[in-house]
Amino acid sequence: MKRGLHFHLNTSGQPDMILSTYHTIQSVFCCCCCCTVQKRATRTKMNLDHDTGLVNQYSASQPDVSYASTWKCRSERQLQLKDKPLPSLPAEALEDYTEKPRVTALYDFFARGPLDLPLKKSEEYIILEQYDPHWWKARDQHGNEGLIPSNYVTENKKSDLENYEWYCKNVNRSQAELLLRQKCKEGAFVVRDSSQQGLLTLSMYSQAKGSHNGDIRHYHIKKNHLGQYYVAEKYLFSSVPELIEYHQHNAAGLITRLRHPVGSAECSSPATAGLSYEEWELNPSELTFMKELGRGQFGVVQLGKWKATIKVAIKTINEDAMSEDDFIEEAKVMMKLSHPKLVQLYGVCTRHRPLYVVTEFMENGCLLNYLRQRRGKLGRDMLLSVCQDVCEGMEYLERNGFIHRDLAARNCLVNAEHIVKVSDFGMARYVIDDEYISSSGAKFPVKWSPPEVFHFKKYSSKSDVWSFGVLMWEVFTEGKMPFESKSNSEVVREISQGNRLYRPHLASHTVYKVMYSCWHEKPEGRPAFAELIETLTDITEMG
Repeated sequence: MKRGLHFHLNTSGQPDMILSTYHTIQSVFCCCCCCTVQKRATRTKMNLDHDTGLVNQYSASQPDVSYASTWKCRSERQLQLKDKPLPSLPAEALEDYTEKPRVTALYDFFARGPLDLPLKKSEEYIILEQYDPHWWKARDQHGNEGLIPSNYVTENKKSDLENYEWYCKNVNRSQAELLLRQKCKEGAFVVRDSSQQGLLTLSMYSQAKGSHNGDIRHYHIKKNHLGQYYVAEKYLFSSVPELIEYHQHNAAGLITRLRHPVGSAECSSPATAGLSYEEWELNPSELTFMKELGRGQFGVVQLGKWKATIKVAIKTINEDAMSEDDFIEEAKVMMKLSHPKLVQLYGVCTRHRPLYVVTEFMENGCLLNYLRQRRGKLGRDMLLSVCQDVCEGMEYLERNGFIHRDLAARNCLVNAEHIVKVSDFGMARYVIDDEYISSSGAKFPVKWSPPEVFHFKKYSSKSDVWSFGVLMWEVFTEGKMPFESKSNSEVVREISQGNRLYRPHLASHTVYKVMYSCWHEKPEGRPAFAELIETLTDITEMG
């Protein structure tokens, strides 16, 4: 290789410095009959001009092989290469995010720990891994990754109703009416799941003349044989969102046009399964105690905050009130139970005494007090709605093989939206109290117990069904004590003789028939919670 340094004068009389490099490159030129190795000399000039900077220029002195023959051979060679399979990509290049599920956030979620990813309502996220049913690993639009609660997002499909503010998934007829009356605006509406599987109901409010309460109508959104949706048969649409959009501008058979959507925006964000993924052991220093809410079976219950942000209920467990070791093991399982109609267990503080149990905070307190404080103010529809809420929570426990053992109005709580949730499920097993453990004890819930429990301590989902029947009776009497003046031993005798609670005056014969079916002497003669939900929903939709 030869290298030389040359100086040339430019137009201004200043020398240009040109670094010339001579080197030989071997080139392989292919043709149909042979391959010849040719050599070509390439001269590289680098102008180091103070005005133009560094510019590379290439000039080549070619041998006798023509460009045409070279291009032809090269083209044929490329065609041959196209037929060959490409080498496999490295493993890290194989991840295809186009096939990963995409979701939209239904609620804001603020990161509670270093592993969490914040969510912003209506923004899109990619799901990378589904660690368990309740916590998923996600990536946001900026490339940040972390864990999110699965019940805060919905699959990103155009037809997915959860993307629309007017859709409320877990709302029944009575709750829809409550939401609409709170809005109290002409044309306020909500779309909710119907009692008929797979169908929807449009509930809407109109201010009727001369009426203070307004008029609420419920329309089934039907589907014809062509898969078209309609409320009024003349107006057909290929999707529910298109139907809603049309009726927002045209009444077309409805009492009024749809003006004000009432839906997920009116509902508070749901509880998460634990405050963070697998963070069931909480640090007591992260809890702030605010005020006493009441006293329960195990001790004082207080309103508090976790990390000064999330409102929680904190139960202080009195020493010797609970078999703690057994409960701590079970708490890990109980935290995984997550349903809109169950009070969520967030975690426990076990590394100091007294032990703390931290749960979702329910603004309207205990169902029993809620009923007693509102006597005469809750309509039959609302009372039936209360029973539906409890039944849905119990059906989830039944489906997951979990027995409550102490279902009663005192062990259900009511949130700010007047939704009732089942609380203290499974806790009865950990009580250390002779009066509570023994069926002859004054504290034993004999009045809510079936014969197989007060005789043989035989618990099952069907014993919970019996208790649910008694809870329905509590609801429709607006909080009366079952078998008011009778002692436990008298109740045992009454039940054993085949006597049952009377029909409350607010309960229709149809409703009383449901609660009575829960009191069959034999467990196998009682309906399952799944059947009870269908029955109660049918009664609700009949109005």
